[in-house]
Amino acid sequence: MLLNISYNNKEIKEKINKEVGTPFTLMERIKLKGSGSPKLHITSTSIEIHNLLILDSKTNTCNIELRPKGIIVMFKSLLETYGLIIPYYKLNLYKGKAQEYSIYKDHYFIKVKADSPAIHKFMIKILDYKADNALPQIEDIR
Repeated sequence: MLLNISYNNKEIKEKINKEVGTPFTLMERIKLKGSGSPKLHITSTSIEIHNLLILDSKTNTCNIELRPKGIIVMFKSLLETYGLIIPYYKLNLYKGKAQEYSIYKDHYFIKVKADSPAIHKFMIKILDYKADNALPQIEDIR
């Protein structure tokens, strides 16, 4: 779900909270050693996101917020902030090239440059949190 999250709209907040959960509390963020990514440089995107990013001539960057049931990939276009809301069960995170990660949800995708150890560490944190909090699979039942 791609949403304009620039404004304090109660309906949009409820949609986001229903999809990926409410933000972590301060204590939970301390235990996780942070719930936000460093600045990520976008290398390529799906057509819907690309059409938003080409509206201005700024460097295309984004950041990721970790939530209990998913992630939010946020980026700016003109003066608006957009969020790609991705629950863990729809999240596919790939490391294609040595310095690039691909984040997929259905027909949306964002590829980001990973040129620092902090970015690699955050992506591993997402995968670990996803694995620890995934719904039970049929193989888990014995």
